[in-house]
Amino acid sequence: MTLGDIGRSVGSAILQRVGRAASKVQESKPLPVDLLESDDAYLVVFDAPGATGSDVQVRYADGAVHVRIDRFRDFYEDFEMLFPGRGLSLDGQADLPADAMVDAESATATLTEHGTLRVRVPKKGEQTDEARESAEA
Repeated sequence: MTLGDIGRSVGSAILQRVGRAASKVQESKPLPVDLLESDDAYLVVFDAPGATGSDVQVRYADGAVHVRIDRFRDFYEDFEMLFPGRGLSLDGQADLPADAMVDAESATATLTEHGTLRVRVPKKGEQTDEARESAEA
């Protein structure tokens, strides 16, 4: 084994450790999230980079929208992983206001091709503009 081989071996081991540490840090941080409100719903927007529809689990519990993303790394033929820096399991949560009355059963989730997850949670007991107009007619 030459000095160059030893240097490459040590460098590779360091990259793998740094990559694993970076991946663990990413997995321990919650997904970035925005919470928006309209007259008839709450909209929760998560960054879900690299996720596909089958990777995403969304549920509503205890007044919050909970998201879990279990991503899978693509296999690249003729390449080996040197720096696994992207977390594979990511979690996020958005707490709705304490007085929020929602219809969680009617909630919808949409994942865009750019990795944005939008969860729309309708309010309960609120009439939409269309329902109000129908009632007034």
